Amino acid sequence: MSNAISISADSMMQQLSIHSEMAKGAIKISPNPADSGFEAPSFTDLMQNKVSAINADQNASSALMRAVDSGASDDLVGVMVASQKASLSFSTMIQIRNRLVQAFDDVMKMPI
Repeated sequence: MSNAISISADSMMQQLSIHSEMAKGAIKISPNPADSGFEAPSFTDLMQNKVSAINADQNASSALMRAVDSGASDDLVGVMVASQKASLSFSTMIQIRNRLVQAFDDVMKMPI
């Protein structure tokens, strides 16, 4: 029983310490974003935005390649960098998709 009393006394002392630091201004507490009408985007929105960004990278890389192929540009280094950036972002997206599918399969295989 004295153990439970010491735990609650310790937690009370910790809370008093936190409140005294808040009163001194040492700890700043910012408002909750949910209180100001800010809503975090949904997972679907985030994925759609990322897929759109990856698609834009792919399109930009293709446009730069066409410009070099047609002779309109001689920026071969810029084309290679854009191509590698697009390739890396696409590979990352595929790995994320694979992990999500694997996680979904693991959840579906769980016994009820």
